Amino acid sequence: MKTPAIETFDLAKNYGATRALLGLDLRVNEGEVVGCLGPNGAGKTTLIRLLLGLLIPSRGRAEIFGLDARRDTVAAHRRLAYVPGEANLWPSLSVAETLRLLGRVHGKIDLTYQTELIDRFSLEPSKRVRALSKGNRQKLILVAALASRADLLVLDEPTNGLDPLMEQAFRLCVHEAKERGQSVLLSSHILSEVEALCDQIAILRAGSLVEMGTLAEMRHLSALTVEVTFERSVPDVTRVPGVSSVDVQDLTLRCQVRGSVEPLLNALANSGVRELLSREPSLEELFLTHYGAPAADVANVNAP
Repeated sequence: MKTPAIETFDLAKNYGATRALLGLDLRVNEGEVVGCLGPNGAGKTTLIRLLLGLLIPSRGRAEIFGLDARRDTVAAHRRLAYVPGEANLWPSLSVAETLRLLGRVHGKIDLTYQTELIDRFSLEPSKRVRALSKGNRQKLILVAALASRADLLVLDEPTNGLDPLMEQAFRLCVHEAKERGQSVLLSSHILSEVEALCDQIAILRAGSLVEMGTLAEMRHLSALTVEVTFERSVPDVTRVPGVSSVDVQDLTLRCQVRGSVEPLLNALANSGVRELLSREPSLEELFLTHYGAPAADVANVNAP
């Protein structure tokens, strides 16, 4: 059996009285892309810092390819590359100099692939970091991490600041990494990004792993938010199959629909519908709907 790229055992972290991570057991297999989802304060960033050996766990341990993330940090870092959600780089260096420096720090670099990535992400090698926009700084650290061909990519909000075209370029890179057998841990607020890239989804809430499974197993999270405006009165749809979270204000009905929308459409067919809008919910809406928003989440919203 292959050694998992990431494995945590009862991993916990406290910041004083704040419990940021509560006994987490997580596994990312070799060649697997796992999405880590959760609202602010869920513990995603704390988890990543523990995996990188930047924090001392309050309990339990984390392993990178069987290496203790805290005790064998140097050896573990040789097998991974990390992309934060915001890049703090050297303003006086050029793009090319920064990539050369980061490549030497990591210890290995695929120069041919790096050149391809520079072109793919439309970076100007001679440009100084101080002159780069937030999106271009993000592209720079993405190129540095991807060009290392590391066995494990730890990506924390990696598309932060990227435009839609560059997001597509990033998705292509993740697909290429998976085809090469690399493992990826992707922390993101963008549900569509996770759905497009990940084999499994790990959902964190208030420091706990509340659910983990494949996309097929997580389909119960999928729901449509439907808003209907009527000419006259609003019909009662609370007993319509698949309909939940019903809210009525004046002549406007808002609800969520799981599964087929046909039962709802049948119920509204003769009700004087003036306008009907539907959209997929945001990640935050999914969490509020399925897991609530207890006081602990609110208290920890600014916790790492």
